[in-house]
Amino acid sequence: MEIQHLAKTATGEQLADAITRDGAVIVDNLLARDQVDEVMAELRPWIENTKSGSDSFAGRNTRRTGALIARSTKCRELVVHPLALATCGKFLGHATSYQLHLTQVISIGPGEPAQQIHRDQWAFDFFSFPKGYEVQCNTIWAMTDFNERNGATRVIPGSNRFDDKLRFTEADTIPAEMSRGSVLFYSGSVYHGGGANRSEATRVGINITYNLSWLRQEENQYLAVPPEVAGTLPVELLRLMGYQMGAYALGYVGDTMDPIQVVRPDLTKFGFGYLEGTVEKLKKQKNESWEQKRE
Repeated sequence: MEIQHLAKTATGEQLADAITRDGAVIVDNLLARDQVDEVMAELRPWIENTKSGSDSFAGRNTRRTGALIARSTKCRELVVHPLALATCGKFLGHATSYQLHLTQVISIGPGEPAQQIHRDQWAFDFFSFPKGYEVQCNTIWAMTDFNERNGATRVIPGSNRFDDKLRFTEADTIPAEMSRGSVLFYSGSVYHGGGANRSEATRVGINITYNLSWLRQEENQYLAVPPEVAGTLPVELLRLMGYQMGAYALGYVGDTMDPIQVVRPDLTKFGFGYLEGTVEKLKKQKNESWEQKRE
């Protein structure tokens, strides 16, 4: 089974359908070459100052550079890219809201062996979510070409429907080969892992992932982005970072204050229960949506 490739004109609904079916899909050339160059120009100094991983899973010859919202204005644009948000809105639409889970440049150096095959949703203490109930929508933006030789992400298409806590090897996977500027979209439930880099060059990808707002973030955005920086950011990005209610009464501050008002006190129209309309809409849709996912 191959990973489907779609054009950059694809819709969020088309991507969400592909991820639901196969667990992963690639959008070709979503970024132009000059856009990739601009992103890398901002990130290169941070990558060069990042230490390699301390264990085999993180990769002893792999650099993982985080806090991208604080460090890169171009990465902020990737986080709120319309196609990424449209896909998340469809794929994670069974919850009241979703949020940013992590931002990380993954630079796999020459000689790095293949990563252990895993599910990203195991980050939640290895909890076994009901089959078909998705909690993450993930992206890897290719800053270099991704191919089998240089460590392209390895995926088992369709494994989002497999049982939990299974064991696989690199031989069970296929490489998510894509050109520079393309994006791999994948679920938190699909089995995958970083590939072995048998080339002489570093493979670079930007991992930006999203999860349901009632789950904890893998990267703590409140600490990764200083308050003085957060206060300058647009509302849409702040909401994604977690400055929002995770559900009707989840995540308020003090006397039922909306958390966004901590960094943006000029915003006064929000408060306890501001998601009430969304919650009522979800109540009407949830039973039908959940039944369809179980079929």
